[in-house]
Amino acid sequence: MNQFLSRRTFILIPTMSILKIIFKPMKVLASAIASKEEWNLSKDEWKSRLSPESYYILREEGTERAFSSQLNNEKRKGVFHCAGCDLPLFLSDKKFDSGTGWPSFWDSIKGSVDTKVDFKLIVPRTEYHCSRCGGHQGHVFNDGPLPTGKRYCNNGLALRFVPE
Repeated sequence: MNQFLSRRTFILIPTMSILKIIFKPMKVLASAIASKEEWNLSKDEWKSRLSPESYYILREEGTERAFSSQLNNEKRKGVFHCAGCDLPLFLSDKKFDSGTGWPSFWDSIKGSVDTKVDFKLIVPRTEYHCSRCGGHQGHVFNDGPLPTGKRYCNNGLALRFVPE
């Protein structure tokens, strides 16, 4: 039998579709996440502060193309800040080359990011946002290096690098 048309696939796809309809995961945009009061800006205020590409990622939870960010190859010592509100999120000594095409870190600065579950691809993923402005940064996975085993896979356009 064709591998694509296996019995398991034939049952799994409709079942997942039905579950998605039943549970109706609400689309939560970064602009809807409760942010600190001084960073609770309107759409127009965010659009005036950010480039269209950064707005799409930070406020509409978009994703940039893999290997398109210059920060993916950034090797200098410094700090990676949120491109929306300038909150320090990651230290350069926590950055590693994951081979995924996005800047990746094995740990964040304590208290700098908040997480939520994302069902956009049906399979649950852990999404993380800037804890100050609520800007979408990326997703965190459990396939990173020790000591944490985490991989914070970040959109480069959601970050600003400040060298030492």
